[in-house]
Amino acid sequence: MALIVMADFDFGDCDFERKMVEAAGIQFKSFDDARNRTPAEIIEHLRGADGAITSYGRFTAEVFQALPQLKVVSKTGTGVDNIDVTAATADGCAVCNVPAYGTEVVSDHAIALALACLRRINEIDADMRAGIWDFHRRRPLGQAHGRAFGVVGYGNIGRAVARKARGLGFNVVVWDHKGTPGRLTPEDFPYVTLEGLLKTADVVSFHTALVPATHHLLNADNLKLMKDDAIVVNTSRGAVIDNDAVAAALCAGELWGAGIDVFEHEPVSPDAPIMHAPHTVLTSHAAYWSEESAVELRQRCTQNAIDVVCGRTPEACVNPEALSRALAK
Repeated sequence: MALIVMADFDFGDCDFERKMVEAAGIQFKSFDDARNRTPAEIIEHLRGADGAITSYGRFTAEVFQALPQLKVVSKTGTGVDNIDVTAATADGCAVCNVPAYGTEVVSDHAIALALACLRRINEIDADMRAGIWDFHRRRPLGQAHGRAFGVVGYGNIGRAVARKARGLGFNVVVWDHKGTPGRLTPEDFPYVTLEGLLKTADVVSFHTALVPATHHLLNADNLKLMKDDAIVVNTSRGAVIDNDAVAAALCAGELWGAGIDVFEHEPVSPDAPIMHAPHTVLTSHAAYWSEESAVELRQRCTQNAIDVVCGRTPEACVNPEALSRALAK
């Protein structure tokens, strides 16, 4: 009987996945706990498995070399930076993900972070709980109407953020590596250069994938281009921005605030500079989660694994060139 192993998971349990896999006539196994996995642990527990489901497990070249029978690794998310896709392809293993599942909730979260920073909501809330009834001490407080909102990365989530920001009264501009400055998106938002966006936007919200070209896309050098009263928002991937540089800018009074949901190293160390920077709203990689989106995420991810193990083309495969070999295993 074929076997799918849940290598690690970002949920309270894996009952949902177990029921789906077993209903498809496939054996299911999982680790005893949800923690992220090292390559050595993955190799130890996935011997004999036809498919794997992962959230943050490190699927390196070593893993694929040690598990040549593996047909598919299915990620509970969109980004696959914890999986060596090149190594998977060389081994004939399909890598699947769940694109666009969290479009609405992640875009909601990005807008919420921007507004919380703009209105200093968490700071005023903390004052009230300390018995201080005086919002003036937290000024300046801003509004959406008339401010420029820069969207960095114009995929599904970036488009949703742009739509929602416009609805609030922001003037939206967009940078994307596929966009041509001076032209308009299909929704009539102007494409601009990244440099131009950083110079003019009051809110800069990141929605790009993490690839070598986007590592520290916002860094100590180009942070200097931004306005002193600008806000940085990141709900994409932690390493897309240099949080230490953002923290330094905040401490120097060179930014209005920052709303950060994703971090280069998670969980974040209590000693990390961003944890002690002023005017921040920090959330623990929560943007993707709603009770509604979680069901969709888990169902689509598990179905991808089932489809490949059963010899069918999955809904989403990031290395389709490996699919024929994977299905033939």
